[in-house]
Amino acid sequence: MKNWIPNNWVRPLTAIFVGAAITLGSLGASSTEALAQSKGSRIRQSIQRLKQSERRWIQVDLSEQKLVAWRGRSPIYSMRVSTGRRKDPTLTGVFNIQSKHRKARMRGEDYDRKNVPSVMYYDGSYGIHGAYWHNSFGTPVSRGCVNLRPRLARALYSWASIGTPVVVHR
Repeated sequence: MKNWIPNNWVRPLTAIFVGAAITLGSLGASSTEALAQSKGSRIRQSIQRLKQSERRWIQVDLSEQKLVAWRGRSPIYSMRVSTGRRKDPTLTGVFNIQSKHRKARMRGEDYDRKNVPSVMYYDGSYGIHGAYWHNSFGTPVSRGCVNLRPRLARALYSWASIGTPVVVHR
C-alpha cells in the first residue's frame, strides 16, 4: 500500500498533533476551573437573592456538615447532618425539592434501607432524609444524600414543601 504522507512530514505532523492535544487539554482544565468558579458564583448569588426574599429555603454547608432552614434571612432550623463520603459525594448546586415521601425504600449496590423516614428528593435520587442506621451526624458517611436525625428530618419535612430551594455548597 502506498504511503500518502511523505516520511519527512510525519515528525512535524506528529509534533503539531501532540501540541494541539496538549493545548486542548490545558484549555479543558482552565475551562473546568472557570466552570467551578461560575458555579460557586451562581450559588453565592442564589443565596443573596433568597436572603432578600421571604421564601423558605434550605442551605446545606458541606464543609460544616450543617443544614440551615431559612425564611428569607431568618434562620428557622439549624442541624448537624451527614453528607456524602469522598467516593460518594453530595452534589453542590442550587436545586428544588422535587418530591416528598413520608417513608421510602432506598437501594443501591451495597445497601437496602426500608422505611427511610421523611424523604425529600431534590435532584434525582439525591435527597434530604432521616437516618436511623447511624449516629455519625457531623461526619460525611452517606452515599450522597443529606442525612438527618429522624426527629429533625420530620420537622424539616413538615416545614418544607415541593419547590423549596435547596442550596448545597462547600
